[in-house]
Amino acid sequence: FQVCPQDIDESVLAGEKPYDYVQRVALEKAQAALAAHPDGLVLAADTSVIVDDKILGKPQDSADAALMLALLSNRKHTVLTAITLVDSLRQRSSVVRTTVNFRAISAREMQRYWETGEPVGKAGAYAIQGFGSAFVESIEGSFSNVVGLPLFETAQYLEEFNVAIWQQGLADL
Repeated sequence: FQVCPQDIDESVLAGEKPYDYVQRVALEKAQAALAAHPDGLVLAADTSVIVDDKILGKPQDSADAALMLALLSNRKHTVLTAITLVDSLRQRSSVVRTTVNFRAISAREMQRYWETGEPVGKAGAYAIQGFGSAFVESIEGSFSNVVGLPLFETAQYLEEFNVAIWQQGLADL
């Protein structure tokens, strides 16, 4: 396999719902990669953190991260990840939903967390697989979905496309 980042516009369209947004972006990433590798099999994903039906993207700076973490503090939010697997003949897509419950986060913790560098480039300004896990009181659903690639669904799709998932190298995905 080969990692092929795609430079697509990830702006939310006017009136676009979070579910539709992640599905569209994952599909656009997959289609762009397939255009560059027409004989390949492409797996693409897009993850968003949703609170009050608002999509929280990647923080622009520490103030933006603090705003996002304040929105998530002491409440539940949703993480949606769309995955798309496509080749020249077929396409398979789905959206996985996980509910994450955060404990209360102090302003000092938000600043110290920002200083770790971990929130940079992370939807919702946190990484559940790192220091951000300290904020997580509970989750309902797929942990790997919150990380950014729902492995259960991904493995099913790969098997449907006749990709043996029990081989050396796939563990590095």
